[in-house]
Amino acid sequence: MVVERTQRRSSHGGDVILELKLRRSMQIAEGDTKIHDQDLKTRARSALPSASSPQPRACEKTSVTKRPSDPLHAISSIRQSSSFFFVPRSKQKEKINYLKVHLSRDFEPKAILHSYKKSFNGFVIKLTQEEAGRMAEMDSVVSVFPNKKNHPHTTRSWDFIGFSQQILRTNLESDIIVGVIDSGVWPESKSFSDEGFGPPPTRWKGSCHNFTCNKKIIGAKYINIEGVYDKDDIISPRDAQGHGSHTASTIAGNLVKSASLLGFASGTARGGVPSARIAIYKACWLKIGCPEAETLAAFDEAIADGVDIISISTGYNNTVIFPYFQSAYDIGSFHAMKRGILTSNSANNLGPRFSSMTTYPPWILSVAATTIDRKFLTKVQLDNGVVLEGVTINTFDLKKKMFPLIYAGDVPNTADGYNSSISRFCYDNSVDKHLVKGKIVLCDRIGSPSDVGVLSGAAGMLVGATDAKDAPTTYALPAAFISLRKFNLVHSYMISSRNSTATIFRSDEDNDSQTPFIVSFSSRGPNPITPNTLKPDLAAPGVNILAAWSPVYPISTSRGDKRAVQYNIDSGTSMACPHAAAAAAYVKSFHPNWSPAMIKSALMTTATPMSPTLNPEAEFAYGAGQVNPVKAANPGLVYDINEVDYVKFLCGEGYTDKMLRILTKDHSRCSKHAKEEAVYDLNLPSFALYVNVSSFGRVYHRTVTNVGSERSRYKAKVVSPSLLDIQVKPNVLSFTEIGQKKSFSVIIEGSINADILSASLVWDDGTFQVRTPIVYTDRKVIPWSDE
Repeated sequence: MVVERTQRRSSHGGDVILELKLRRSMQIAEGDTKIHDQDLKTRARSALPSASSPQPRACEKTSVTKRPSDPLHAISSIRQSSSFFFVPRSKQKEKINYLKVHLSRDFEPKAILHSYKKSFNGFVIKLTQEEAGRMAEMDSVVSVFPNKKNHPHTTRSWDFIGFSQQILRTNLESDIIVGVIDSGVWPESKSFSDEGFGPPPTRWKGSCHNFTCNKKIIGAKYINIEGVYDKDDIISPRDAQGHGSHTASTIAGNLVKSASLLGFASGTARGGVPSARIAIYKACWLKIGCPEAETLAAFDEAIADGVDIISISTGYNNTVIFPYFQSAYDIGSFHAMKRGILTSNSANNLGPRFSSMTTYPPWILSVAATTIDRKFLTKVQLDNGVVLEGVTINTFDLKKKMFPLIYAGDVPNTADGYNSSISRFCYDNSVDKHLVKGKIVLCDRIGSPSDVGVLSGAAGMLVGATDAKDAPTTYALPAAFISLRKFNLVHSYMISSRNSTATIFRSDEDNDSQTPFIVSFSSRGPNPITPNTLKPDLAAPGVNILAAWSPVYPISTSRGDKRAVQYNIDSGTSMACPHAAAAAAYVKSFHPNWSPAMIKSALMTTATPMSPTLNPEAEFAYGAGQVNPVKAANPGLVYDINEVDYVKFLCGEGYTDKMLRILTKDHSRCSKHAKEEAVYDLNLPSFALYVNVSSFGRVYHRTVTNVGSERSRYKAKVVSPSLLDIQVKPNVLSFTEIGQKKSFSVIIEGSINADILSASLVWDDGTFQVRTPIVYTDRKVIPWSDE
């Protein structure tokens, strides 16, 4: 684990708190694709001579989970190091006494920063790393995990997946409440007007804090446990980052005609379920990101308030794998599942490497990002007439004016300690502002828009793209990503022609004929914790999505950017997640009594199959395929899973009775005969097989529930490569009533040596085709890490 040693002043006084900052923080996902460039910047700067003395070691943020035998039930967050503790319900005084006894020091009541009291039990407290370690070793503690900082991970997209404005809807859609855990919302946006809405559902228990709600936004809360804010943070559920408004409007935004980003992507902006209600839970902040403690508190509030679906587009900013129930996502979504609430979560933006996802529990809906048929191209013209095509979303118009070219590596800002090895990457302030002013700068590689800023007043920049540019970015100045071959051509021309000039044109919109495919940044499986379960679950549009924005936040995320807009184009699995959440809400409006697993099954078994030719990672890139909400509302058969089934699965994964009970809050226990093979019996609408031997055989057991025609006869159809022998027993299922269940087995055998093989099982009655993906791999699952 890589640790940055930092000093940080306490918000409670003048004392200096030493804090270990772990690089396993979470991100709001649209910006995560640039994390490797940020690391590059950090490493490059660390190579510079420094007059500062070494900084002292700090404390790690950790979380502990108490077991039922103890009088406490807490989640703690260590800012000395913040830690999560899960323990039985208790009064504040009992918690303090418990800590005093076991850690041999006094604690003030205010040491407990937050208590989770509604949907699950826990508290947040400051501890040192050593104290957190001692707590983790105690029998009465289930787990200890850090208060990791997360970050957030859009309208043609709905039409692209066949979800037009004219599709069939029910009156119940207006009773569906979607909880959005994100950076807040901009309520003045037309997307959130309550014109035409009636009162909220009578069952709604939520409220609005420091915020005026309406009949569209019926709940709004904000959580910042330690009160740490950036100067631009807004201390209310109001959105200071744009991300939360974007995701919320993608889910349930009203129809807004003539929406665009400064003329780009012009059309009618709308959410998937525009009649649904929204409840906002702001857990993401400019200064601290989206910490685990705040995230879990948001789950706690949303569950207690009575939302129907939860959408959360945040995640870790690098791949560090935690066992189940050592993250706010696992715990929060498990308790949501118990209350009949499906959680949709972005798969993360750390692809395209294998096992680059960071959240894997089977009760959560993990969503990958696909492209849509919209793309943006930016042309560059040299003074010799040569025109080159690049990629960005460039809203600036230079009016064909030519500007001198200059290479960033030749003009470092030496006055501030930069050299050419850093300035060539065009980080803001790394180049000499006097030498780049009024010029187009050639950059070998750049970080995120916030890293570049306004590039010290340059007229524009050209960047040599070293990786896939299938998701264009907006910068605070005219910019274009061009291939390395084109970049080298421009660089050579600049050297050979003393007074070389160029201009950058405003971007053009074009149609992408190759779509859909999984964008390169979208995180991939397999699941490194339980490789015999498939992740991600499915895919949804996540590239070049137009949706509502906060006008106080720059569209490029760079503070030097003065463009203020009501709608913005963004890309990320953060944008895919709300598409799936809206699809889930749409299904629930037709089937309000369906369990989370039934809704998830309907979405997966009706998904549109995608091409392994475009994505060689196959199901580990796109899961069951691209979401198809219209078909999902009437899937024919569903695979249901309840809490007991998940408990059996967890027992097979090695969880103890005490660990289970603290999570289930009941008398759940593992059978003495609990077996590792339980994973093959978990009733998932997918089949994943990981083997490390050349000859193998596995048996899966599944049960489907009839939700289609009262009388129906389904035949099994298997599509499989010749290297796999797949049998279904029985291969015919006959139903005589709705709700009837039928069980079957799938036997997968083979003697092969292959990386990935894809197959599928389709139950077909002539009306419904219930498709379940099957994927085999012998790939050794070793999660990579940036650390």
